[in-house]
Amino acid sequence: MNIGEYSIEKKVVSWLLVIIMVAGGFYGFEKMGKLEDPNFTIKQAKIITFYPGATAQEVQDEVTYHIEEALQLMGQLKRIKMSIARPGMSDLNVEFKDEYKAKDFPDIYDELRRKIADMKHKLPPGVQGPIIVDDFGDVYGIYLALQGEGYTYRDLKDVADDLKKQLVLVEGVKKIVIGGEQPEVVYVEISRTRMGELGISLEQIGNVLQSQNVVEDAGKVRVGPDYIRIHPTGEFDSVQAIGDLLISSDNRKLIYLKDIASIHRAYEEVPGKLIYFNGKPALTMGISMRGGENVVAVGETLVQRFHELQSIIPVGMDLNIIYDQPTEVNNSVNGFIVSVGQAIGIVIAVLLLFMGLTSGLIIGAVLLITVAGTLLVMELYGIELQRISLGALVIALGMLVDNAIVVAEGMLVRIQSGMSATQSAKEAVGKTIWALLGGTIIGILAFSAIGLSSDNTGEFASSLFYVILISLTLSWVTAISTTPLLCALFMRPKKGGDGAADNPYDKGFFKLFRNLLKAVIKARWLAIIVVIGLFVSAVLGFGYIKNAFFPSANTPMFFVDVWEPEGTDIRETRDDALKIAEFLRSQAGVVKTTTLVGGGDARFALTYEPKEASPAYAQIIVQTEELEQISQVWPAVTAYMRDNFPQLDPIIKPFRIGPGRDGKIEARFHGADAAVLRDLAEQAKAIMRQDAEAKEINDDWRQPVELIRPLFNEKVGRQLGITRHDLAIALKSAFEGKSVGVYRDGIRMLPIKLRPPADERADVANIQDIRVWSPALQKAVPVAQVVNGFETVFENTVIRGRNRIQTIIAACNPTGELATPLFNRLRTKIEAIELPSGYELSWGGEYEDSSNAQAGLSKVLPAGFIVMILVSILLFAKVRQPLIIWLTVPLAIVGITAGLLGFDGAFDFMSLLGALSLIGLLIKNAIVLIDEIDQQIDDGKEHLAAILDATVSRLRPVLMAATTTILGLIPLLSDVFFVNMSITIMAGLGFATLLTLLFVPVLYAVFFRVPYSKDA
Repeated sequence: MNIGEYSIEKKVVSWLLVIIMVAGGFYGFEKMGKLEDPNFTIKQAKIITFYPGATAQEVQDEVTYHIEEALQLMGQLKRIKMSIARPGMSDLNVEFKDEYKAKDFPDIYDELRRKIADMKHKLPPGVQGPIIVDDFGDVYGIYLALQGEGYTYRDLKDVADDLKKQLVLVEGVKKIVIGGEQPEVVYVEISRTRMGELGISLEQIGNVLQSQNVVEDAGKVRVGPDYIRIHPTGEFDSVQAIGDLLISSDNRKLIYLKDIASIHRAYEEVPGKLIYFNGKPALTMGISMRGGENVVAVGETLVQRFHELQSIIPVGMDLNIIYDQPTEVNNSVNGFIVSVGQAIGIVIAVLLLFMGLTSGLIIGAVLLITVAGTLLVMELYGIELQRISLGALVIALGMLVDNAIVVAEGMLVRIQSGMSATQSAKEAVGKTIWALLGGTIIGILAFSAIGLSSDNTGEFASSLFYVILISLTLSWVTAISTTPLLCALFMRPKKGGDGAADNPYDKGFFKLFRNLLKAVIKARWLAIIVVIGLFVSAVLGFGYIKNAFFPSANTPMFFVDVWEPEGTDIRETRDDALKIAEFLRSQAGVVKTTTLVGGGDARFALTYEPKEASPAYAQIIVQTEELEQISQVWPAVTAYMRDNFPQLDPIIKPFRIGPGRDGKIEARFHGADAAVLRDLAEQAKAIMRQDAEAKEINDDWRQPVELIRPLFNEKVGRQLGITRHDLAIALKSAFEGKSVGVYRDGIRMLPIKLRPPADERADVANIQDIRVWSPALQKAVPVAQVVNGFETVFENTVIRGRNRIQTIIAACNPTGELATPLFNRLRTKIEAIELPSGYELSWGGEYEDSSNAQAGLSKVLPAGFIVMILVSILLFAKVRQPLIIWLTVPLAIVGITAGLLGFDGAFDFMSLLGALSLIGLLIKNAIVLIDEIDQQIDDGKEHLAAILDATVSRLRPVLMAATTTILGLIPLLSDVFFVNMSITIMAGLGFATLLTLLFVPVLYAVFFRVPYSKDA
């Protein structure tokens, strides 16, 4: 008793399977996580170290070098992706090997901390850190802006803190971060002249402030039976109390600090980062969620909690949405569910039209049961509903009915010939079960390279493979169990027929096709020549197809990155960025702008990578009403910046889907000498500027910056007791201010900074008159006495490296959509640049991303193909049949080339996956056809008759499978992510169907030397 026969005889078991799959499907859909895009692990960490006062080169040599040395002891390290040395700061971005998964990273980060801790003794005095940032990949999908007219940053921060305390308790919330906070300080401003007159030094004031406002343990004392703690008063209870400190002058008189200094609380004069929402100052709140959560459900809970917390937010203060992942996910999932519904409707309509009401409804029901079972298994294995997994369901729909069509067709013919349902099921399933299983396995293996690829791109798209694996496996199970059950219940013998004499394949369309096939087999050599000609033409034509990596997202949002000349004051950067943002808001369709000045903020989407801190950098996040409006705003803001801010290096970029980077074309030069690297980068940029299709040309070292260098006189300094450290402190205090203590205000720790009044620190020309305390003379002397003058030099404020080798990147973007044509033109010219000995050129950008993604596939692709070949050989236990099948595989390029050229599509990463899946579809159909030919020959039929009869009997299943797959993909043509993949599969499968029905029989006749006979 085979499975088909068993499913009819044991109806209870069969119906139990159906009930479990259908009920489980509803359960899985309700419980499974929902995301916009699939999660993939950011296999990186950042190590940030501060070295105040050091130049970029000193940071590189004394800090970065030792950290890199320690990092290379880690076996899990893939590469030091980027090291950045800036004055006073080292920033390393390290990347770990692709084979490590999310569960491995807690242990990896622990080892990273141990390696860094073991190295710390090698760092110079004064270094702060290193700080290891291991939450680099956390996504804060709910991204909000808190602002209010008339409210201070402190008011905003207090409200944000109160909201954070409440919202972090919501089920499903992992973490909340607040961005844009402006640090407060207490400024003590005293004239240098006044200090000189009184004989008071900065150190003296600093020592008094530090000793007065400390928390010290005064001990305990026994009083009777009690043991009481002693706590003296005297700490500052207000900013005004700082002014009540008594300072001793040189004539030993005590003076109140408030009598000689202006004391006030304020925000840091030179901010580190600023955030504006629609041109108004704001703080941001980023809310991240735990992995595996239903983002939509958590979002609904948060909305409800926000309503309950309205009393916390004062009147006039608003909480605005910058990015709302739950809403985006809900829209995305709902849109895809509509696409899935449309695809299912199209598939069922095609089945009803071409297979009749009964067969169409049976196969449609089997399809729905299979989809329900797929949702159940997806939930059990933690696969969320997101762009890739839902797209996989749409792609799979046509394939899901393949097996059921073959079984239903076999049973229909037998039942209409008078055979009993049980016997029909036994024969239909028994004859095809292993061919269908082999075809299903090969169809799954065609997608295996996606699921088994270990790089980020493979991980991003891996759910495509797993959904195909689950759904196709279930489609085979339901085809050999549920389909016979339903066919036995609803199919009836044809009324008025005489059983075996009533052969449906001897009339109508089947007869026409048989005559066509017979004619093609007769002209077999001509057919082979025609196919070879088409193949050669397709290979040549493929070179004219546009190439791409990943498409842009369909989110109506884009980014304007603004780079001022290196060294620009952050306040100047802010003013220019706000003007650009104001212009953007004046454009039709622009809904809101968020301006980040001085660096990036929270990673609000997985594919968004915040930039490192720089006062010369600003980013404007622009949201429009509709996606189509971006193409109108983009050129307008480009022209505005070009005309009004010629000093800027702007980069305008869309919201991305999947991996990528700012510069689509990157030429990386590696070597030891910074001047040589800059020269090589300039040569590359000059080549880029010569091409009219290149825009946004830049390099990542930026411009050298002016540096004022006081020439310290060591001899005079020793005589006066003044050290280089004393000189540095005096200069810092004179302009920026020196931190001399801490004012404690509840949970806040405010630095107390000592500095001169504004009129004394505003003009750099006064630098020689700045006074520095001389211990030898016991008075302050002008800086001019301890320096031999001042010189202005240029320094590199950014030194970047890659894998411990200094690296500079010259980058650009194409003016059009695709980078490949421009890259091909630039590559030859840039590679012709003469490199000095010891210097290398490598390519990054989209070329590297695409190469890495394809390399990830190529690692597992051979194994997948080997298994597919072995399965096809094991199915037939012969050589010629598998050879026929595999000879047709390369011919799929004919349909792919015609489709992409005809519809002006691009061959991107998703198209590559579509081409791989097409191989599985082609092989699966060919296996079923050749298996039927072999079975009919084994039953004693003459060879040519067997070829004709078997092909005609497979005509409807093959056509139905192809038609349902092709038409089922129509809803994906409107999705920018899947459109090229859909074209690839639809056009390729259309031609592959002709190959299966016409060329496979021709090859069979050639390989087995089947003579033509008009009587067949």
